[in-house]
Amino acid sequence: MKKFFTEFKKFITRGNVVDMAVGVIVGSSFTAIVNGLSNFILKPIINWLLAIIFGKDTLAELFTMLKPAYVPDAAGNPTTEIDLAKSIYIDWGSFINAIINFFLIALVLFTIVKIFNKIREERKELNEKLAGKNLTSEQKKELKANGINKKDKEAVAAYFANKKKLADEAAAEKARLDREANPTTEDLLKQILAELKNKA
Repeated sequence: MKKFFTEFKKFITRGNVVDMAVGVIVGSSFTAIVNGLSNFILKPIINWLLAIIFGKDTLAELFTMLKPAYVPDAAGNPTTEIDLAKSIYIDWGSFINAIINFFLIALVLFTIVKIFNKIREERKELNEKLAGKNLTSEQKKELKANGINKKDKEAVAAYFANKKKLADEAAAEKARLDREANPTTEDLLKQILAELKNKA
């Protein structure tokens, strides 16, 4: 049970999960901002334009009636008042509203992603600049001995990446040899099981 909670803690504290949680919260708040911008700033302007062009007061009134249903009076006779709940019509107003919301969200998300990418690029450039300055004197001597210019960032990064890879491979090989020299009980049981299968 303790192992489960330890793994769960590692899972929820990983960068991607935390970033995703922040994204969901910001997205929820962002929806309210987009709706406010759409309902209180853009829609009044569009309604005003529609009033000039189509003679309608709001987007809600902008629809094409396909099969009208009329509200009956007390006697059950149809009146001239249209019952939108029972009528069949094309709701242009809702469609235009959905398009406005889509473009608003797309525009703001594009702006946020662009700003984020710019910050990430600037951070990467800063890290690359600092990488050359943070070399120890031993590392500088090592680069010089191998004929690598410390100002050539790609060559320096490739050299140290290769060095790390070789060190990791050597450590893995050493661990394998140590395990072969000092097998665990599990390894011995696997070996015995394999020999029994071969004999059978």
